Amino acid sequence: MNITKSISAIEISGRFDAHEATSFRETIEQELTTSSNIRLSLAEVEFVDSTALAELVRAMKKCREQGGDLILSEVSGPVAVILELTKLDAAFTIE
Repeated sequence: MNITKSISAIEISGRFDAHEATSFRETIEQELTTSSNIRLSLAEVEFVDSTALAELVRAMKKCREQGGDLILSEVSGPVAVILELTKLDAAFTIE
């Protein structure tokens, strides 16, 4: 028997702030219909605000509720600094 876990991949670029929160939430909800594991590339993100951080936490919780995880990959320098300052780097799976 083979068991395979599917991982959805999402890339974000530019500013990730309150203006993009609804679109991000809708994208995550759509991806969660097919996979509980989501890899989120943040390589091209220049800025995150508190709304974006809250959406990341919400998405992580949703994934984990379904037995999966939200994996942050290729985290840009500006995002890495914010995650460290807020101590959220300890909460997320970061590649």
